[in-house]
Amino acid sequence: MGAGALVGVVVVSHSDLIARGVVELARQMAANVRIEAAGGTDDGRIGTSFDRVSAAIVAAETGAGAVVLCDLGSAILTAETALDFLDDDRRPRVRIADAPLVEGAVAASVAAESGGDLDTVVRAAQSAGGGADDSGEPVPVEEAASAPLGAGGGSSPKRSVTLVNADGLHARPAAAFVKLASTFPQRVTVNGIDAKSLLSIMALGVVAGDTIEIASDDPSGAEAVDALAELAESGFGEH
Repeated sequence: MGAGALVGVVVVSHSDLIARGVVELARQMAANVRIEAAGGTDDGRIGTSFDRVSAAIVAAETGAGAVVLCDLGSAILTAETALDFLDDDRRPRVRIADAPLVEGAVAASVAAESGGDLDTVVRAAQSAGGGADDSGEPVPVEEAASAPLGAGGGSSPKRSVTLVNADGLHARPAAAFVKLASTFPQRVTVNGIDAKSLLSIMALGVVAGDTIEIASDDPSGAEAVDALAELAESGFGEH
């Protein structure tokens, strides 16, 4: 899938170093997504720049939309002003996510890399905690992760896998896990947590030698469970 088909991500910070650092981190897990940094003022001071934010939005939004993450209040004001000055046809495709900068940018980037649409990417960012959906309702990290299995009835495929990669389900393997899970329509869980929720998976804290249970309450989810189990058994290509 080309970058032009993916939702882009913009990181707005008062610090150029912070913005570029967050982008570097997110790109480790979402190499095909346009993730643009807009940090600091035009002359390198701490602050925000309308021109930098505007340019980053235009660079990130290539037709599928863009999600903007901001660090402090005045960064949000700058981003809102930049949105006001966008072309009328582009403006509806750009959204500011109410989310923590680092966690939100990573979650949004992985969701975009998985082919999520604009709404999906915004919700992924806001699931990082402290955010809210379009109706103003909070979107907790645990959303959809705590729903009990078994609702689908019938045979529920599951497999247990002992992690062999040195660092367990750290950021990069977790991102690979989420991207693969997102290619299947069925709900799949890992240790009861939504396999499509990057931050929830990372919060499990599972390490090398731990055994995880991959399961689906959908009888048609066997292929997804097998694919995810094989990815974990392979060590996520880390050895």
